[in-house]
Amino acid sequence: MLRIIDRYIIRETISPFFLALVVFTFILQIPPLMQVAKELLEKGVDTWTIVRILGTLVPQALGVTIPMALLVGLLISLGRLSADREAVALQACGVSLPRLLRPVALIAIGGWLLTTYVMVVAIPAGNRKYQDILHELLNAKVETDVKPRVFFEDFPNLVLYARGIPAGGGGWEDIFLADSRDPGQPQVMTARKARMLIDRKGEKVDLILENGTQHRTKRDDPTDYRVERFASLTLALDPSTLFPKTEAAHDLPEMTIAELQVEADKMRAEGRSPHNLVMAIQQKFSIPVACAVFALLALSLGVNNRKDGKQASFVIGIGVVFVYWALMYMGQSAARAHLVPAIIAMWIPNIVLGLGGVALLLWRHYGTESGVRITLPSPDTIRSWFRRLNPWRKADAASAPDEEMKSTGGTVRAAGTTSGGARSGKKPVVLVIRVPHGMLPRLKLIDRYIGGQYLQTFALAFLGMLGIFYIATFIDLSDKLFKGQASGTQLVLFLWYSTPQYIYYLLPLSALVATLVTIGLLTKSSELIVMRACGVSLYRVTAPLLMLGLAWAMALFGLEETILANANREAEKIRHVIRGGTERTFDVMNRQWVAGKDGRVYHYTFFDARQNILNGLSIYRFEDADWRISERIYASQAVHRGATWEGENGWTRAFDSVSGASKYGAFVKAPLKIESVDYFRTEQPDADRMSFTDLRRYVNELRISGFDVLPYRVALHRKISFPFVALVMTLIGVPFAVTTGRRGALYGIGIGIFLAISYWGLFILFTAIGGAGMLAPALAAWAPNILFLGMATYLLLTVRT
Repeated sequence: MLRIIDRYIIRETISPFFLALVVFTFILQIPPLMQVAKELLEKGVDTWTIVRILGTLVPQALGVTIPMALLVGLLISLGRLSADREAVALQACGVSLPRLLRPVALIAIGGWLLTTYVMVVAIPAGNRKYQDILHELLNAKVETDVKPRVFFEDFPNLVLYARGIPAGGGGWEDIFLADSRDPGQPQVMTARKARMLIDRKGEKVDLILENGTQHRTKRDDPTDYRVERFASLTLALDPSTLFPKTEAAHDLPEMTIAELQVEADKMRAEGRSPHNLVMAIQQKFSIPVACAVFALLALSLGVNNRKDGKQASFVIGIGVVFVYWALMYMGQSAARAHLVPAIIAMWIPNIVLGLGGVALLLWRHYGTESGVRITLPSPDTIRSWFRRLNPWRKADAASAPDEEMKSTGGTVRAAGTTSGGARSGKKPVVLVIRVPHGMLPRLKLIDRYIGGQYLQTFALAFLGMLGIFYIATFIDLSDKLFKGQASGTQLVLFLWYSTPQYIYYLLPLSALVATLVTIGLLTKSSELIVMRACGVSLYRVTAPLLMLGLAWAMALFGLEETILANANREAEKIRHVIRGGTERTFDVMNRQWVAGKDGRVYHYTFFDARQNILNGLSIYRFEDADWRISERIYASQAVHRGATWEGENGWTRAFDSVSGASKYGAFVKAPLKIESVDYFRTEQPDADRMSFTDLRRYVNELRISGFDVLPYRVALHRKISFPFVALVMTLIGVPFAVTTGRRGALYGIGIGIFLAISYWGLFILFTAIGGAGMLAPALAAWAPNILFLGMATYLLLTVRT
C-alpha cells in the first residue's frame, strides 16, 4: 500500500521525467530530422512515410534517454524538495533517507522494465523496420545522394555526374558516367536522362540511360576508339553496393538475443572470440539495470539540507551519465584486450556506480546529512576571475587612491618613471584613460541581473545538450569502434569536427530554453510584477535578452562563414570511412574529378599543388544542345608555367556532331586552355560544405553558365535566414514565458520543445517546397522566421507589458 509520501514523490517525479525524456529524445532526433526528412521531402516522399522512418529511430534513442531522463527527473524532484525545505520538514517528522528508498525504488523498477522492453524488443524491431523502409525508398535515397554538379562516387568503379534533376524527381538530366569496371577498356557515356530501377526481392539494380552516346577505348591504345549512339542503354550494377545484407544477417543493433547467441556459438565453433556478440547481449540487460543505479545515486545526491540551486540537478545528471559511458568504454576496451571477461565488461559501470551509490547513501545516513553541494558560479564570481587574470591589476590597485580625484571631463594620467625604473625597483609606466560618463553605454543593474540569470541557464542548457550529442554519437559509432572498423582517434576526430554542427543546431534551442526559464522564473516569483509597478515595462526587461539573441545570431553566421564548412567536410570524410566506405575525394589534391565553369569535366590521377602539375589529365568538352562529347583531350601530365598550362605526351580527339566521326591527333607538348591553378585548389561544390561567400560566388558562376541554380539559391538564402532563428526564438519565448511562467520552469521548457519541433518542421517543409520550385527561394528560406516573428509580434502586443 502506497503511503502519501510515496505517491507525492512519484507524482513529483513523473513530470520532470517525461519532460527530460522528450527533451533528450528530441535532441537525438535532430540530425535525422534535418538529414533524412529534408532529403526525402525534396524527393516527393509522402509525409506519413517520413513519420514512419523517424518513428523507427525513436526506440534507438529511448534505450539511451530513459535511464538519463529517470536520473534527471529524480534529481529535479528531490532537489525541489530540498530547495523548498520540504526535505528538512520530512526529517523533522522522522522520515529518514532510507525511507525514501521505497518510492524511488518503484520509479526505478518502472524505468527498468520499460528500458528492458526497449532494448530487447523495440530496438531490434525498430531497426529492422527502418532497414525495410529504407530499402523500399532506396531509389529516392540514391537520387537524393546524387546532387547537381557533384560527382557521385559511391558505386565501385563508377563515377556519376548530373547537371540537373527534374523538378519532380524521378531520375537525372544531362548525365556523364565514367565506367572503369573493365580496367583494360574504360568507357564514358553521356545521356540526356537517366533513372535507376531497383528490384529488392531479386536484388537487382539497373541504371537506365536514355538518348546518349557511349565512348570506348583501350587504355594502352588510344587509337582504338569506338563511339556508339543509343536510344536506351541498361547497365547492371553490383547489387552488393545497395544490398550488403541478406535477411539472415543483421548488424548488432538489429539482432535479437537469440540471433546474437546463435552467431556467438558459430564463432566459438570456428575458433573465433565472440566478445562483441557477448557484450551486445549483456548490454541489453546492463543498461536497464542502470535505472536502479541512477535512482540510488539520485537519492544520495538529490536530498540535502541546503537550499541549493535546482539547476545543479541537471549538471549532476549529465556528469553521472558521462561517467557511466566512460566506464562502459573502459570495460569494452578491457574486454577487447582480454583483461576482463566479455560477460562482465558491460556490467562494470553498474558495479562501480552502484557501489558508489550505496557508500554515498550510507555516508549520508550515518555520517552527515549535509549531502553533496554543487554551487554554480555567479556572474559576479566569473567577472572576478577575469579581473584576477588582468596583468595590470596590482598597478591599478596601487593607483586607486589617485582615482578619487575624478573629474567630469576626460583626463589622461601617466604614473611611473624612465625605462630604467625596472632596475631601480620602481613600478612600470601605467597609462590610465578616463572616459566621461555617458560616452559609452553602461549596463544597468536590471540588465546585469536578468542577463546573469539568462546566461547561467543558457550555459546549462547548451552544455547539457552538447553532452547528450556526444554520448549519442559515441553510442552510435561504438559498434564500429569495438569491431575494429574504426579507431579511437577517428572517433575523437569525428566528435571534434562534428562539434561546430552540433553548436549550430543547439544554439537557437538553448536561447529559447534560457528565455523561457528566465522570464518564467521572474513571473513565478512575482519579480516581473514588481518591475512593472516600478515603471519598468516588459520591453525594457527583455532588452538584454534580445541583445543576447542578436549576439547568438551573429555568432551563428560567423560560425557558418568561417569554420562550419570545413568542419563538415572533415566530419563527413571520417564518418564515411567509419561506416565502411572508401575515403572520399574532398581534398583538392586527390579528389580526381572537377567540373569546369563552362561545363567541361576534368579528370586527373593526382594534383601536385606545390609544383602545379596535373598527372593523367583528361578533359571532356560537351555540346550543350544535345549533351554529347564534342572533344576529348588526354595528357600524361599538365604543367602550369607562367600564366598557361602545357600538356605533355597526349592526344586529342574531336567529334562531329552530325556524323559522329572523330579526328585524332597526338602531341608531345601543347598548350591547354583550361581553368586556372586556383580553380583546381578549390573544394567540391556542395552547399552543405560551403560558406555563404563561396556559395554565392558559385551560384553566380552557375547562373552565367546557364545552369539551374534554384536549389542552390534556396540554400544560399537559408544560410542567412537560419542564424536569425536565435533572435526569433528569443522574441517568441518572451510572451509564452509570461503567460505560462506561473506553472513553473519545466512547463516553459516543454513549451520550448514544442516550439522547436514546430520550427524544424516548417523549416524542412519550406526548404523542400523551395527546392521544388513551388515558392521563391528567398521566401522559402525566410518563411519559418516570418511566421514565427508574426506570431511573436502578435503575442507581444496582446500580453500585458
